[in-house]
Amino acid sequence: MEGVQENWILRPGRREDGPGLVRLIDEVYREYGDEADVEGYDRDLLDVEDAYRKEGGEFVVLEEDGEIVGAHATQPIDRKQGLLTFRRLYLPVRMRGTGAGKVLMDWAIEWSRKREFVRVEFWSDTRFARAHRFFESYGFVRGGTREVQEGKLTFSEFHYGMDL
Repeated sequence: MEGVQENWILRPGRREDGPGLVRLIDEVYREYGDEADVEGYDRDLLDVEDAYRKEGGEFVVLEEDGEIVGAHATQPIDRKQGLLTFRRLYLPVRMRGTGAGKVLMDWAIEWSRKREFVRVEFWSDTRFARAHRFFESYGFVRGGTREVQEGKLTFSEFHYGMDL
């Protein structure tokens, strides 16, 4: 796969990845003064097989030297309409700008097209400015904003969408 470093492994996420995924997401959240909430918003990380594959989606992790350094997921919203969402695209600071995000986004788009989805829509925390530039470079269009209150977390999100 283009952009993949020799020591990177892109593979399906597993139940046993839960602690590594929580660590990754918590590291990113802490950049913004938050922390992972596995009893609330982030409970899907504890069993990605059940949370994503059971519904016809997929969850992948990017490993570097045995450590989870990236994640991304697809989740169908309406198969009849060919609509799905992307979730959980996270990278620690040290992985940003390395091509890791491209590897994960290219995987998600390819996965979606192979399964004949025609549109992807997702929400992204308004504070993730670098990620928003990245999404827009792929052709995603920013729409409205919503407020989210779940468990310990309160934040605002932008809507993004793109026809595949």
